[in-house]
Amino acid sequence: MDIILQGGSVVLPNNKIEELDIGICDSKISAIGDLSRSSSQKIINIKNLLVIPGAIDTQVHFREPGLTHKEDIFHGTMGAVLGGVTSIFEMPNTKPPTINLKELTNKFKIAEKVVFVISVFIGATEKI
Repeated sequence: MDIILQGGSVVLPNNKIEELDIGICDSKISAIGDLSRSSSQKIINIKNLLVIPGAIDTQVHFREPGLTHKEDIFHGTMGAVLGGVTSIFEMPNTKPPTINLKELTNKFKIAEKVVFVISVFIGATEKI
């Protein structure tokens, strides 16, 4: 393993919290449990820290393009990941609005260079 996060309070799928180690290999979680007998290049003590699954924010407003003085994709996704959010759904309130394939493609081009989390860009139509 590349990294072992040692002794964190891990929230499990059954909603129980247990003090466990987390093994990371190639930037992905590879093991959860007692890893005291495992070897690693780096061991980080995370005792007294709570380890939770990544959150999903289903309504964000990054305002790019057109209104980046309010928020942009770079800073919005950076703030999300620092707060434990791993996935976002971004609303189409931009200038121009994301209401067609051209604007959605433009949004993808912006995001591929700067995004920090898994992103879903919501498009809308002009007509009901």
